[in-house]
Amino acid sequence: AGAKHVYAVEASEMADYARKLIAGNPALAERITVIKGKVEEVELPEKADVLISEPMGTLLVNERMLESYIIARDRFLVPMGKMFPGVGRIHMAPFSDEHLFVEIASKALFWQQQNYFGVDLSSLHGSAFDGYFTQPVVDAFDPRLLVAPAISHVIDFSSTKEEQLYEIDIPLKFTAAVGLRVHGLACWFDVLFDGSSVQRWLTTAPGAPTTHWYQLRCVLAQPIYVMAGQEITGRLQMVAHNNQSYTIYLTLSAKMWGVGAEQGGILQTSTGKMELKEPYYRMSQPQIQPQAYATTQDQQPQQLIQQQDMNIQALDIEGTELLRQELENADVHIR
Repeated sequence: AGAKHVYAVEASEMADYARKLIAGNPALAERITVIKGKVEEVELPEKADVLISEPMGTLLVNERMLESYIIARDRFLVPMGKMFPGVGRIHMAPFSDEHLFVEIASKALFWQQQNYFGVDLSSLHGSAFDGYFTQPVVDAFDPRLLVAPAISHVIDFSSTKEEQLYEIDIPLKFTAAVGLRVHGLACWFDVLFDGSSVQRWLTTAPGAPTTHWYQLRCVLAQPIYVMAGQEITGRLQMVAHNNQSYTIYLTLSAKMWGVGAEQGGILQTSTGKMELKEPYYRMSQPQIQPQAYATTQDQQPQQLIQQQDMNIQALDIEGTELLRQELENADVHIR
């Protein structure tokens, strides 16, 4: 049972420790060969039947490891060979979180001071305010903050070409389940391990047991207002750059609704530019207990979100109002 032979390719110093470990176990040394180097550069004595890797980063694509995974497939995997994971999905849904929005906006309060040891900082307030919203938020959030069922973008690792990962362009279309302020787009991912007899999805969905990837939220500096049943459209564009990550461009628009909506038209539009490599890590914030949103291991996130109670009126409105009053007293401008 098990693989006839394993070729372990590792570019870091961990390859040296792996070699020492294998050397201390002669039975393993007969079946495992450690090759130190990059998959783009090393050579293998033969093709592999199975390719196993952990190429996922935040929002699946951060660190651009998927490209190396695709290169390894093209260089080392036999035709019709198996990949674990074999499929990745990015899930997206609009969210409303007044507490998070005020928390980010309040960071710029420092730059409203007009006499900081004799220096007027207020000329930089606008730049600081915009700058804090360029950081995607990485944390675990309550799925009841979502205002519409999620949509998905699928990446099939067995067929995707490397250049298709340089720019990922995803059209967005949702129908709001409740009327409120939409503060941005929430994102998470899952990957499929498709065995010969069992399929398993590793999910990072909100409400599922928390992973070290958490979830990611792109918060807009200008929220948009929606009513229940109103259509939300937009676009999520991720452009790769040389810092092993992506620049995110997000646009959300609230379309006309009710009488005359069939004629089209946009009521509000908000745009944002975020750097995936420079997130705001918010993991220390209070998180929900996974038991409250228990799901089976291979339940798909789309099903999970649709089963959640979409009523977010349980938000601490009183606490939000206190925060807003505090900001107003400090003359901060929430756009």
